[in-house]
Amino acid sequence: MSHRNLQDLPRFDDRWTHLYVEHGRLDVDDGGLALHDVLGVTAIPIDQIAALFLGPGTRTSHAAIKALADNNCLVCWTGEQGVRLYAHGTGGTHSSARLLRQAALYSDAAERMRVIRRMYERRFREPIPLEATLDQIRGMEGARVRDSYRRIAGEIEVAWVGRSYDQDSWVAADPLNRALSSANACLHGLCHAAILSAGYSPAIGFIHTGKMLSFVYDIADLYKIEVTVPLAFRVVKHGADDVERRTRVGCRDAFHGARLLSRILPDIAEVLDAHDAVGEVPGEFEGRAVSLADGASERRVPGKSDATGSGAPVGEGG
Repeated sequence: MSHRNLQDLPRFDDRWTHLYVEHGRLDVDDGGLALHDVLGVTAIPIDQIAALFLGPGTRTSHAAIKALADNNCLVCWTGEQGVRLYAHGTGGTHSSARLLRQAALYSDAAERMRVIRRMYERRFREPIPLEATLDQIRGMEGARVRDSYRRIAGEIEVAWVGRSYDQDSWVAADPLNRALSSANACLHGLCHAAILSAGYSPAIGFIHTGKMLSFVYDIADLYKIEVTVPLAFRVVKHGADDVERRTRVGCRDAFHGARLLSRILPDIAEVLDAHDAVGEVPGEFEGRAVSLADGASERRVPGKSDATGSGAPVGEGG
């Protein structure tokens, strides 16, 4: 094995996607991080994890969170198996490469349209005519979604009258619409965590715009017809009581079965037509820019100072 400088962190794409823990105490143990639970003590290789999900019943210490931050690992506080995202810390990646590419694609009208077409083609599972306008594509989407709901309703044998609910009057919605909303909220949480872990912005959407979670909605739409819509129909088929809780539990198992966490980031890279190898270098951890033209050429960036207040080139000091 080649020697790795202790100040070098593994490239983001070399890491495991995530690790989920629950019902235990997370703490620093013998210089590393460990989970203490009923099974004993389990060491956690935080230098190889992109995101750590803390599920119900998890306690942690200040030292553990500091160690995770020092090792560039995103921390998310979630529901069971990550089905809801309640809060998150910083981390995942120190590189802004994905965010900058996402912003560049959004800012260029032609590139943005290409992303939109790729997103729709992935959902339709067929190519879209090149002459189709955005309004026409959206009309095609609406028709396909309605057909999908009718098809799933027929396959599962549940009556379907349409998507209708009022966020200000949750109890007024029928059980099926409440189940659909609950399932989609779980899916949004999972996609949100994945997006954050890779350094994308959840706010810069392509089909959806103007919301702080626009990109979350874009990506979640890739999986709704496959995962959350059938699940919601199955939940209601087995009874109308306590549909929200039963839906959340169902999502936990369905997301695991569909291996969504391992699919989301590659799917994002595909629809953005982006190679996901960011190639982080130690200089980026301290806010220093690296020349893209010459990987060995590095320069100082205003704002990063040494103890005397003057900028220091990479490799000098610290």
